[in-house]
Order: sequence, then structure tokens, then C-alpha cells
Amino acid sequence: MTAPYFFGYGSLVNTATHAYGGAAPARLSGWRRAWVHTSLREVAFLSAVPCENSEIDGLIAEVPGADWAALDEREFAYERLPASDRVQHSLAGSPEISVYAVAADKQNGVSERHPILLSYLDVVLQGYLQVFGAEGLKGFVETTDGWESPILDDHAAPRYPRHQAITAAERKIFDDLIDSTGARRIVWKA
Repeated sequence: MTAPYFFGYGSLVNTATHAYGGAAPARLSGWRRAWVHTSLREVAFLSAVPCENSEIDGLIAEVPGADWAALDEREFAYERLPASDRVQHSLAGSPEISVYAVAADKQNGVSERHPILLSYLDVVLQGYLQVFGAEGLKGFVETTDGWESPILDDHAAPRYPRHQAITAAERKIFDDLIDSTGARRIVWKA
């Protein structure tokens, strides 16, 4: 029996944030990304949202023994949905592939009280740069909604638990990309 796979489209694209093997680039049809907030988390994060005329790049990786428990815990604010028929990949055969998405009725508005963490966004952008290069970063921005959401600059004390070191060159690329979205950076107010 072949192990199932997940399709990651945010921090899961950065393989430094997990130990799942068999990672390979893939594309999910009929979905976009959006910055969302739920009552289950303090800050905004990415979700896949249905959009029939869109495709997003991401990474698939194997879930050994179909043991979803650890990944479901990491992605606790999401629902795990079947996506095998929507994922284009280079694997042989037709493995089971799932995608995590926040249910529309569980999404709240993103606000200064629930901003995007820059430490989280950096991890996502680093993964896309490593896997898809500069064109992949551009594609990420173009297929993600909600750039009007505030971004909390938490570099001095990263709040994202799986934050990664960012080089000066990456910082420049990411800052220029973020600036191109018109996104607004904020300082945390307790």
C-alpha cells in the first residue's frame, strides 16, 4: 500500500519546518491561497480557498504509514480535505493526496489584532525561493489574496514556532516582494 501525501502551499513548502520525506514540487488546480484568521489562532495564516480558475504551486510529501496525527496537530485550525484529483505531480501512480484548508464558516476578518507574522511569512517565502526560485515567489504573491492584511514585524523576537534564519540576501528579496504587494507593516501593541 502506498503512503498518502499532503499538498503544502505555505510553511510546509519549507522542508526545514518538517521531517516528511519524498517531497516534490506539485500544483493544485481549482484553489488559491488567502490570508485568514480563525478563533483557533491568535494570528493570521494561509489557507487554501476554492477558486475554479486558479492553480497554486506547492510541495507534496509523504505521510508514512498514513499516520496523520502529528500533521493534523500541527495544522489543527484546518480541515484535511481530499485533493488527489486536483494535484499535478511527477510521482508514479495515483497516491492519495490531501490539502489542509480552513472552512469558510470558521474564517474571521484579519485585523491589527490578528496580523500576519513576518517570521511566518519569511518561512513561507524561503521555501518558495528554494523550491521554485524568483518566479515561484512572484507566482506565490499573484495567487495569494489578502495582502491588505497587516504584517507584524517580529524579527527581533520571532513568534512563529518554526521560524528559520534568513540571510541578508533573502531579507532584501523578501522585503522588496512584500513591499510590491502594498502590505503594511505594524508594531505589536499589547
